[in-house]
Amino acid sequence: MELHLNMGIDSSKEKVGAIPVDADVAIIGGGPAGISAAIYAKRKGLRTVVITETTGGQINDTTTVENYPGFPMISGEMLARKFYDQARELNIPFMKSVGVKQIISGANNLKTLVLSDGNSYNAKAVIIATGSRHRKLEVPGEETLAGKGVAYCAICDGPLFRDRNVVVVGGGNAAVEAAIDLSKLATKVIMVHRSQFRADQVLLDRMQRINNIQVHLETQITEIQGIEKVSGIAVRNLTNRKREVIPADGVFVEVGYLANTEFVKGLVDLNERNEIIVDHKMQTSLSGIFAAGDVAEGPFKQIVIAVGEGAKAALAANEYLNTLTNEEETNHEIA
Repeated sequence: MELHLNMGIDSSKEKVGAIPVDADVAIIGGGPAGISAAIYAKRKGLRTVVITETTGGQINDTTTVENYPGFPMISGEMLARKFYDQARELNIPFMKSVGVKQIISGANNLKTLVLSDGNSYNAKAVIIATGSRHRKLEVPGEETLAGKGVAYCAICDGPLFRDRNVVVVGGGNAAVEAAIDLSKLATKVIMVHRSQFRADQVLLDRMQRINNIQVHLETQITEIQGIEKVSGIAVRNLTNRKREVIPADGVFVEVGYLANTEFVKGLVDLNERNEIIVDHKMQTSLSGIFAAGDVAEGPFKQIVIAVGEGAKAALAANEYLNTLTNEEETNHEIA
């Protein structure tokens, strides 16, 4: 999906000292969390800009969304378009096809965003909503068959494989939970993991009681096969080196996520998964910088949760900016 809107930021710039302020709040990321934050910030009267390489986020990769309130069934691409169109109706400026390389926290509470195109923007508050990306297998067939049987979300895409044979790749909690969920829909679920399970025992016990889940441990997937859609996987047993092809209609990759936080390492606190640590108001360890959606610490990475966190971050940013205004007025009166 390619959307064309690249409105400029308001040219009448406020100044803090001698430094021009481009926006009250700069939102990094154009997925559900970022767009939700933008809508709430704009409705609060804040000068808002969204800086994003692409719009829509991971939902563009989801064939069908069936768990977002108000839309019993909608394509991921169409839902992303609706999010974007609503923001466009509010005349929210989007700087597209550009990323943020660095955030510099400067004097007077200003944040300078250094962009990938060499430009920079100053904002009083920043909301980071850059999301995460699925860790990929990096095997032949994965990229070409993405969306054609290769999926990364069992909750989102599982119903598309009812009465089919599917593969789940991975050995952690997410993979086992995906296999359990898919077992209620699929004819057979084949779990493939290159070592031993690292999932919680309670999940493993539950899985072992399910008859239509087949497990291949110490097994590495070497290729996802198919032309127009997935037809199977090629695997190699790491113990006996035996190779075989396992027929399947779908492959669910559950080998973890990579939070898109490389550009804020050393600026805000991250957890062991490199997600941004936030409080109950989505505030990071650095005042004036908030985070929402999949990039922020927390379980259950879902569209509806990202949207809620985006709204919460925007409202918290507005509260923060009101505090700054009150402090400035108090200091002015004292002076």
